[in-house]
Amino acid sequence: MNEVFIFGLTIRELIATVLLLIGFFFIAISAIGVIRLPDFYSRLHSSGIGETLGLMISFLGLAVFEGLNLMTIKLFIVFLLVFLANPIGTHILGQAAIKSGLVPWEIEEEEAEKDAESHH
Repeated sequence: MNEVFIFGLTIRELIATVLLLIGFFFIAISAIGVIRLPDFYSRLHSSGIGETLGLMISFLGLAVFEGLNLMTIKLFIVFLLVFLANPIGTHILGQAAIKSGLVPWEIEEEEAEKDAESHH
């Protein structure tokens, strides 16, 4: 069978590589958000959304690379577990923080006024 090569990769390998890079991008942005955001709830949101999406796209890339076989079925099972567990875990952590009295971060009035003036 004649395979088409682009940049030394087959089409399937190229698609898998692109999906893995996109997944890495979302995971990296999520990690930056966890470091840079001001409070627990913002960090929790960044972690929950970015990691879930990044892992899903990465799993899809790995499944494309492997083709249809037993490994793909295992990846799909892990995909479903992560898809269910990450949002539920994030929600439970947020609820526990609220119940323990952790107050969400709010911007100060002076900062809000300066921010509003700088945008006009």
